[in-house]
Amino acid sequence: MKILIFYASYGGGHLNAAKSIDATLKKIDTSLEIELIDCMKYVNITLEKVTTAAYRQMAMKLPWAWGRIYSDSQKGPLAHISSRANKIMAIKLLKLLREKKPDLIISTHPFGSQMCSYLKRKGKIESKIATIMTDFAPHDQWLIGSDYTDYFFVAHDKMKQYLIYKDIPEEKIYATGIPISERFLLSFNRKEVLVNYGLEENKKNILFFAGGEFGLGKSKTLEIFESLITYIDNIQVIAISGKNEKMNTLFKEIVSRHKKEKSIKVLSYTEHVPELMSITDLIITKPGGLTTSESLACNLPMVIINPIPGQEEENAEFLESKGIGIWIKKYDNPKNIFQELFSHPEKLEEMKQNTKQLAQPHSAENICNILLNYQKNGI
Repeated sequence: MKILIFYASYGGGHLNAAKSIDATLKKIDTSLEIELIDCMKYVNITLEKVTTAAYRQMAMKLPWAWGRIYSDSQKGPLAHISSRANKIMAIKLLKLLREKKPDLIISTHPFGSQMCSYLKRKGKIESKIATIMTDFAPHDQWLIGSDYTDYFFVAHDKMKQYLIYKDIPEEKIYATGIPISERFLLSFNRKEVLVNYGLEENKKNILFFAGGEFGLGKSKTLEIFESLITYIDNIQVIAISGKNEKMNTLFKEIVSRHKKEKSIKVLSYTEHVPELMSITDLIITKPGGLTTSESLACNLPMVIINPIPGQEEENAEFLESKGIGIWIKKYDNPKNIFQELFSHPEKLEEMKQNTKQLAQPHSAENICNILLNYQKNGI
């Protein structure tokens, strides 16, 4: 069986979800022919570079503008422009699809789904099409061409109900969760992880994600970080600045100023997030779809910071509504929020228990098994 997995490089979640599906499919059946392809880069590398760069700059410097685009692309003229552009680009993608002749196309970005469903509507391809939605709130761009999409995989039952409301047949929709790496299912030796990072036993560990390359809300992030490490006792913090070197330096300056080197560890990019989550009691992060899914799989309560307007703000609202996350907004006092949270350990435990309502640690495996079973039975 030939399978193409399409993603697009607007944020890391689409690619990481695609990688998780790729790895899981290969583990289940080594005879599968699978290719992972950036669909936007394939159809027009210049356009891909311009649009992904624009997305990054807008997310960093003009997040309100990205929020407006996100909202306007749900309906109205911008939605039609986006749809029309993807139809034009689909003609270029057709060359690849004719060459590869995939039995199944899996897309973790709406653009891939739109292009392929358009080609299927025109009778250019016959492949089965699966869309994996990588956020906790629906957006109608994912649903363009839904009549020609065979499977939809969504984060939770409320999203499934929304798709049914939009007249998508229930039998097409699966509330499997967003696919995450199987590394988040592994067991790690807690003492070894603590020793590796110079941390002590019998203290609460906080994992703090600074926002990586986007570095959103730098001043607010620093305020939150400083409030956490200066006003809360008996905790240890692992702060990850990702590829943001300036944030890394500023974090270290705050730690040094407060002489907290023993209990606060500042890291740059790391591939050991599953190990760190295994020792963590609370995560402070932007609410991207994949990071949220990984946190839920590890049953971690969340403090939400700096969501990008649009999908991440919708994710934040959803997580708060489920009693899993607390969103520190622009004018909130972080010190008060942390003191309230840590002075009521039962609240933290309640949030932890609430994660079990949404956690889907085996999402990638479930998605792959559903798709392979349908393909095997010719459905």
